[in-house]
Parts: sequence; C-alpha cells; structure tokens
Amino acid sequence: MRTHGWAGSAPASDDEAVARILAAAGKAIDERGAEISIADVARTLGVTRQTVYRYFPSTDALLIAAAVHAADDFLERVADHLRGITDPVDAVTEAIATALEWLPKDKHIGLLLVPGRADAHTESVTSDVALRFANAMVRRFDVDWAALGFTDGDLDQLAEHLLRIIQSFVIDPGRPPRTGRDLRAYMRRWVAGAVLPPRGSMADEPSTG
Repeated sequence: MRTHGWAGSAPASDDEAVARILAAAGKAIDERGAEISIADVARTLGVTRQTVYRYFPSTDALLIAAAVHAADDFLERVADHLRGITDPVDAVTEAIATALEWLPKDKHIGLLLVPGRADAHTESVTSDVALRFANAMVRRFDVDWAALGFTDGDLDQLAEHLLRIIQSFVIDPGRPPRTGRDLRAYMRRWVAGAVLPPRGSMADEPSTG
C-alpha cells in the first residue's frame, strides 16, 4: 500500500484505508446526498482518485458501500422502534411504514432504494446487498417466527417481498401519497396475507382449551 498522500497521515492497513474512505464518503453524503464523486472523496482525504479506485471501482460502488456501512445504525433504530411488537402483521405493517417514512430522510440507506443519480440504486433493491439488509431487519423483529411455523426460506422470501413493496412505494408513493395512519391501514389490509402463519404451523392448530 502506498504511503504518500492521505493529508500527511497514511493509514496503517487496507482496512484503515477503507474505513477512512467510507468516513469521508459518509460526510459527503450527509452534505450532498448522492451527488458526490470519487474526486470529491479523494480531495477530502488528500489522495488521488486512483488511490480511491484501488478500493472502490466506481462512485456507485462507493455509494452502496457507504450505505451498507450505515445499515447497522438504521437497523438498530428500526429494531428499537418495533421493540415489543410480537404480532407478525403489526410488526410488518409498522416496519414498512416506518421504512417509507425514514428512508427519504436517511441519505445513506436511501441510496439503496430511493431513485437517485444512477439507476443502479433502484435496481439494487433485489441485489444481494439489499436482500441481506431486509433479512437482517426481518430477523430483528420481536416476532417468534419459528413458533409460527416460518422457516429460513420463508423469511428469505418475506424479506424479498417487503423490499418489493417498499420499492414500489418509493418509486410511486401515490397521488396523494399515503402517510401516517392511512399508510398503516393500507399496509395492514393488503400485506397481512404475506405474514399469516404457514399451513400446518402451531398457530393453525385448534385450541384444546
């Protein structure tokens, strides 16, 4: 790894270099959203564009990496917001509505789903990165999925389904856009079927009491 540049303080490893690039990209995204470039980040770090390209092949790759870097904080905030909601319909309804309310305000995570400077952001909704993000969100719910009969495969498909719903609302929120109580009522009415316990699960067994 080259040691010149970096505003006179070279990173000790490639991992540190990546961390500093992502930190610089994060600050730039906070200021300008997706309208940043490799050149902007390189200038902030005091390195050449070629140095940044060694770690990220394009601006889009850097933007997505920055979004993933910020994902844990977003997921924690969603999990805290949903804490104590154990009913799957309630949890999914509130998760979708909350994501749609928070994503436009979150310049980092929004890059994965909100149409922006490149089509790659919207198309990435069903990419491995976006699906891993959705899976992590679903699995942080306070819902006992196993007790309800959901398998890992069921949760994978549920995560994909939620992503597709979120994407459709991001691209076209409606006229006028549904918000607040109306948005949640719509989600509860039309999304509930996706999270009903699978046939043959414990939840389907008649009560003996």
